[in-house]
Amino acid sequence: MSPDPAEAHRTASEAFEAAEGRDKARRLSPARVLDVDLLLDDPKTRIVVCCGSGGVGKTTTAAALGLRAAERGRKVVVLTIDPARRLAQSMGIDSLDNVPRRVKGTEDRGGASRSDSVGGGGERGAGGELHAMMLDMKRTFDEVVEAHADPERAAAILANPFYQSLSAGFAGTQEYMAMEKLGQLRARDEWDLIVVDTPPSRSALDFLDAPKRLGSFLDGRLIRLLTAPAKLGGRAGMAFLNVGMSMMTGTLGKLLGGQLLKDVQTFVAAMDTTFGGFRTRADATYKLLQAPGTAFLVVAAPERDALREAAYFVERLAAEKMPLVGLVLNRVHGSGADGLSAERALAAAENLADPRIVDQGGGKAGLRNSPDTYGSSQPPASEAATDAPASEEGSPADAERPVDRLTAGLLRLHADRMQLLAREQRTRDRFTARHPEVAVVEVPALPGDVHDLTGLRDIGTRLAAGTQAANGG
Repeated sequence: MSPDPAEAHRTASEAFEAAEGRDKARRLSPARVLDVDLLLDDPKTRIVVCCGSGGVGKTTTAAALGLRAAERGRKVVVLTIDPARRLAQSMGIDSLDNVPRRVKGTEDRGGASRSDSVGGGGERGAGGELHAMMLDMKRTFDEVVEAHADPERAAAILANPFYQSLSAGFAGTQEYMAMEKLGQLRARDEWDLIVVDTPPSRSALDFLDAPKRLGSFLDGRLIRLLTAPAKLGGRAGMAFLNVGMSMMTGTLGKLLGGQLLKDVQTFVAAMDTTFGGFRTRADATYKLLQAPGTAFLVVAAPERDALREAAYFVERLAAEKMPLVGLVLNRVHGSGADGLSAERALAAAENLADPRIVDQGGGKAGLRNSPDTYGSSQPPASEAATDAPASEEGSPADAERPVDRLTAGLLRLHADRMQLLAREQRTRDRFTARHPEVAVVEVPALPGDVHDLTGLRDIGTRLAAGTQAANGG
């Protein structure tokens, strides 16, 4: 009896129908699930720092968290470092700068539910606002100088060539100024929640390391030696030492250039007498990040490199006693038909491509391993028997071939998706096995880029939905 080609269609159809009603995404079952709304609603949460490697959706996550918190009744400012222009436009702002700007259309949309959740009165749930800004590291550095120096000294520092080079792009300046701006915003106490998007860099750890490195360099021995002649020149009894220092700086002047050396000396001496050491200021903001009320969120994608960086960052945060609250796993793929495995889909696709092997559970592999074909280059008898009808013009088999090819193509696409899901699951499982203590929330992948407030709102909803789904809600 010849096998019925329609049987392959029925097999695939039944598998898809059996998968209907299942969860739209394959989700983790970690020991802890991150409750995003609980974090955002908690009035004790004053700073949320989104960190992670580049290209994992940190900026979008920070903006979505800020929007969701504002629409739940909090007054929020999002400090972003290097957003794409379209993200600023998605907030209804033509451009972002160093001054927080109000984002329109983000008024409190869920005040009652928020006030109930935190146990406060009705006034706690009203008046939510979202402000956004982009770090201008030179302008922030200028503000530091202007805030701590009299006008004459500030003008001298701002005009110094070494200062202009340092503030425009010296290694570590961006991260240092990000911490400085965070300290400024927190000191103003104008917002009850600050969401920070850490600077893009080759390593997520630069946000913690670069400010200390810059501070250590500017407060280090070399810089102190370079500025020593200026500090010692007017002191009695230091003439001999001053002569020695002058000889040393004279040699350095020949190597570095006399004007550059003079610029460095003038700059560091002026800054040091203005508001103290750079390392001291970096340490002060560093302590702010360790303080109660600060929450670190590590953002990653379900990819090997991104989760390896996330694991390293989790360990570093623990070593530095930074308050980690969880992992946001972006761009998680799912399937509405995960009951049909990749293997079964590929086998069904092969059966459709060659209806002569429709009764082989393993597709072509099953045919190749059958007794009829073992050790023989000749086609089996059943194959020869089915060749003739398939070649007759106008036969029902010919009419069904385009449908078969389309169905086989869809089955192969489904197999690719299921293989992707399996890879993501293995990668996530390795992370959770290594760090079972880290709370996780998954954000399903969007079909396109976020380009407006609706898109950001959708991300925020998915963040909260990840918690509900993991909890069986």
